[in-house]
Amino acid sequence: MTNPQTSAETQKGHANTPTNKYESQSQGDVLAKEKMGQVGAAPGVPTLTAAEFEQAKTIYFERCAGCHGVLRKGATGKPLTTNITRERGFDALKAFITYGSAAGMPNWGTSGELSEAQVDLMAKYIMNEPPTPPEFGMKEMKASWKVIIPPEKRPTKKMNKLDITNLMSVTLRDTGEIALIDGGTYEIVNIVKTGYAVHISRISASGRYLYVIGRDAKINLIDLWMEKPDNVAELKVGLEARSVETSKYKGWEDKYAIAGSYWPPQYVIMKGDTLEPLKIQSTRGMVYDDQEFHPEPRVASIVASHYKPEFVVNIKETGKIQLVNYQDLKNLKVTEIEAERFLHDGGFDASGRYFLVAANARNRVAVVDTKEGKLEAMVDVGATPHPGRGANFVHKTFGPVWATSHLGGEEIVLIGTDPAKHKANAWKVVEKLKGQGGGSLFIKTHPKSRNLWVDTPLNNDADISQSVAVFDLDNLAKGKEVLPIAKWADLKDDGAKRIVQPEYNKAGTEVWFSVWSAKNKESAIVVVDDKTRKLKKVIKDPKLITPTGKFNVNNTQHDVY
Repeated sequence: MTNPQTSAETQKGHANTPTNKYESQSQGDVLAKEKMGQVGAAPGVPTLTAAEFEQAKTIYFERCAGCHGVLRKGATGKPLTTNITRERGFDALKAFITYGSAAGMPNWGTSGELSEAQVDLMAKYIMNEPPTPPEFGMKEMKASWKVIIPPEKRPTKKMNKLDITNLMSVTLRDTGEIALIDGGTYEIVNIVKTGYAVHISRISASGRYLYVIGRDAKINLIDLWMEKPDNVAELKVGLEARSVETSKYKGWEDKYAIAGSYWPPQYVIMKGDTLEPLKIQSTRGMVYDDQEFHPEPRVASIVASHYKPEFVVNIKETGKIQLVNYQDLKNLKVTEIEAERFLHDGGFDASGRYFLVAANARNRVAVVDTKEGKLEAMVDVGATPHPGRGANFVHKTFGPVWATSHLGGEEIVLIGTDPAKHKANAWKVVEKLKGQGGGSLFIKTHPKSRNLWVDTPLNNDADISQSVAVFDLDNLAKGKEVLPIAKWADLKDDGAKRIVQPEYNKAGTEVWFSVWSAKNKESAIVVVDDKTRKLKKVIKDPKLITPTGKFNVNNTQHDVY
């Protein structure tokens, strides 16, 4: 924790950036409702009543845990352990929480997010020892596990007339649901109850099963062969989570699923058709560079290798990537790769061999060769890369590239990905494009498209957050075209209308965008013709509440991005 900066200029000018808005407000709130006891106060440390403790605990998990960690050991943000906070003292902590810092700490007080009384409360709270959330092991998982329709009672063939390869799984963030939307007719096939704020949808190798995981660590298994696709099993794998994936290697299709948790820091391997938990592995351990023990290494993204029966598990705080071989769960073999701290999201190159993952707080991208099982390269990129799965295309000059946009700046970085035929460009930044600004979460293209789409939903400028940038892959020098997606949605109220996550249909002819407003405001999905870049369809329905992520079944099943 740095010294508070309280000059008039700092106090007036500091504001929440897209990066710290994402880190501080999009993580940690699921744990706010968990029962945790207050640790006994130390001499000379401000004491809290039971009511004050509950209020402060809630604020911390909703606003602070994403950056500083559940146990305050630090991650994107600085450590807030009591040996540091007590040395700083109440007044310095209060000033720091009020005014923030140029290094990225939000100005919780001057922004109006926290009242003066709440700032006082939080300064006292972080001088006390942090409460520890409960563990969540096999006993708790088995208690949560439900097989709604056992495999032997499920259809033996597809019972509907849907083109399930062109279904869209759309997260309805704040209602704890997903909407299954037909990509051909734009009709809602079903609204399926899930965990809170589904973070990702993944498709089994066969294309039959849809797996979704909420931030509350609840997994839902949805059978797309049913007359009306719906839940057939569910499981909670912890108290907070982000990632789920299924086995895809030849001969192992649909056999296993894996999910990673933020709390407890662990991952679990399950039966693919029932979600029965089989094997839990903790991720607690040593940080790769300073070799210090970290008690809270959260599992970020997970992908399934196409070259081996392995899951690629990315662990944030320790900066390690684990290649988990699922051939023999009794004698589990794990290859541990030292990469970079604060690993987040990523995707494969076009060949499916190399996995590129953002270490977003270190402004780098790690490249893993999943065929050889080793770290291939580390690439320096822009401020806080956030690629989603990234975007693959063939550059006219540099050959195959993978692209990432950034939370922390306007750059779109292109990295060469073909060491066989374009060795000089491999694992290097070959070009940078200028986007609309910081606050981008996703970038997308398609093998049949010559467009590159970039969102900016967390930008502070409403004109930018409510629009998207698109680039012509055959004429990148031309620069971006900006499309007013929110305006095209023609919503009736004054919601935030943030435009998030471009997703292609199966054919690569359409791009779908979520127009994301608050739960009590109208939202929509806007479909754009990829070739003409013109509005094609606006999908509106009272049931489309806070739509965010969208996952086309075919593209997700085959890692097309």
